[in-house]
Amino acid sequence: MSSRHRIQEQTRWTRARLGRAGPPLDLLTARFDQHVYAPHAHDEFTIGVTVGGSEVIAYRGGHIRSYPGSIVVLEPGEMHTGGPAACDGYAYQALYAEPALLTDGTLGGLPHFRNPVLHDPELAAALRAAHTDISACPDPLEAESRLPWLLTALARRHSTARATDDTVPGAGHIARAIRDRLADELLDPPSLAALATDLGLSRYQLLRAFRATMGVPPYAWLAQHRVARARGLLEAGLRPAEVAGLVGFADQAHLTRWFRRVLGVTPAAYRNSVQDTAG
Repeated sequence: MSSRHRIQEQTRWTRARLGRAGPPLDLLTARFDQHVYAPHAHDEFTIGVTVGGSEVIAYRGGHIRSYPGSIVVLEPGEMHTGGPAACDGYAYQALYAEPALLTDGTLGGLPHFRNPVLHDPELAAALRAAHTDISACPDPLEAESRLPWLLTALARRHSTARATDDTVPGAGHIARAIRDRLADELLDPPSLAALATDLGLSRYQLLRAFRATMGVPPYAWLAQHRVARARGLLEAGLRPAEVAGLVGFADQAHLTRWFRRVLGVTPAAYRNSVQDTAG
């Protein structure tokens, strides 16, 4: 009997929306011991980050192998398989991106990736973090703020596509206009694609202008604004579960995650503290 510890095969599929009423983007978290995919192709780009073990993939008439930390890019329409490269299995996080998501911020048509296995630790870590956060809470504004930005970076760094001019005239004015719209509509923020169309920009230009001016992407700015609003409601005696919905967070866990990121304490601990001092 083998003493090897068999990993548990498991998958989790999450569908996120890229902005309010925006198009879907699917994310897969998978861990396989023995599973081998049958030959198949996707209409989208399949972009995965290997997080454990190694996968061997039949692709373009040969075989490619992933390793922990590698990014794997499979292009639309390309037949492929996938299975464990060794007895200890493999684990990965993947997303399925419409081709248009990789052409925003680039020139030269549909990006082509000559090398489907990429070594880019910084981008791999960013993709993993975004995938994990959005799978846990598929907030539309967060998904639209993070994923298209990273997919543009992927195409610009590693494909045949050329980068567009990054100059955005009036970036400060644009960013402040977006900030004000997000603050005014914090319970149901508009999509970045709609805001970009209103301003005559691409979504990438909008994201670039906002990040350059505010120092954070739109979802992070709005989350901090929501935390500031939540503080006032907690100080007024409302409970965290009530406050979450009143400021636009998905639930109390979503509020707590951001409250701790911004202030270092939970909403409940903050409420108890300010209530104690109020008397």
